[in-house]
Amino acid sequence: MKILAHIVRFLVGGIFIFSGLVKLNDPVGTQIKLEEYFEVFATDFPVLHDFWMGLVPYALYFSVLMCAAEVILGVALLVSWRLKQVSWVLLALIVFFTFLTFYSAYYNKVTDCGCFGDFLKLKPWTSFTKDIILLVLIIFIIWQRKVYRSFVTGSLVGFSAIFSVALAFYAIRYLPPIDFLPYKIGNNIPQLMQPSEPLRYKYIMEKDGKTEEFEKFPTDTTYKYKEMVLINEEAKPKITDYKVWNNEGDFTQETFKGKKLIVIIKNGPDLNVASLAKIRTLINSFKGSEVEPLILTSMSDAAIQEITKAYALEAPYFFADGTVLKTISRSNPGVWLLKDGTVKGKWHYNTTPDKEGVLKKL
Repeated sequence: MKILAHIVRFLVGGIFIFSGLVKLNDPVGTQIKLEEYFEVFATDFPVLHDFWMGLVPYALYFSVLMCAAEVILGVALLVSWRLKQVSWVLLALIVFFTFLTFYSAYYNKVTDCGCFGDFLKLKPWTSFTKDIILLVLIIFIIWQRKVYRSFVTGSLVGFSAIFSVALAFYAIRYLPPIDFLPYKIGNNIPQLMQPSEPLRYKYIMEKDGKTEEFEKFPTDTTYKYKEMVLINEEAKPKITDYKVWNNEGDFTQETFKGKKLIVIIKNGPDLNVASLAKIRTLINSFKGSEVEPLILTSMSDAAIQEITKAYALEAPYFFADGTVLKTISRSNPGVWLLKDGTVKGKWHYNTTPDKEGVLKKL
């Protein structure tokens, strides 16, 4: 039993550390996920609408606190530091996560819980199953906690807290150290918008009360169609929602032609207008060159016109879905560099490059 208890302790501690580090690599991504939950709860529980929406501005703080807690608690569990308190906090945390994943799965509200950030996407019921297993394991740890002995002081736990906050601060102030998103440097966007191989389906049909599967739609008209299921789901396009347009029509394919310096300006109160002066300088430095600056925004037409006029941003603007822009850039504003559809550079507004910096990437 002692050996099993130690195996469970290392397993649970490792999972919490891994989960926390992956999310601390991109705390803005977890912030976005928490905002989704708050908005869903505000809609589903109208009596508490104002309470849930009041939490939205603080989602980033909750993100850092929750992700850092996962790492700190995981480390504390591995070294058996204050195990009584740590195990009960872990239990409370996993009960909270289990509720969220169950709610997501049962009501199909938030289809990706973000348990492991963008590194590993789990289906809602898979996430819920994972949390149930962790819940059982943590209860086992509480039952067996007298078996464990601490070998170190709390210094290692303190170091993990400092490291967690520092990692989150870096990712927020700049960009995630490791980019797991489909719009990362080196990816070719047009290729990711296509399936990696021809999609294959199977057809579920019914006849005389019996269900049968076919790889081709049967010509026998006596069969009753039930559903069509994708067989090679892994071949689906990695990007399905990238679309760019303006008042004249679709501009998506144009963004893949030549060298495009794209400024991302998202709708929202987090727009750092102070950084637009440096971005204006960058845009102006490419006038008359083969690098074409343009603006992608999720703002309204009137709002983006006001911004471009107020800050003298002399570049054409186009519209894109707000969620897509959040995926492309965790920074608002941000700079995104494409060459023939391949991502060559991404910058936070705190690290806005100069002309030479952009040309080096090309």
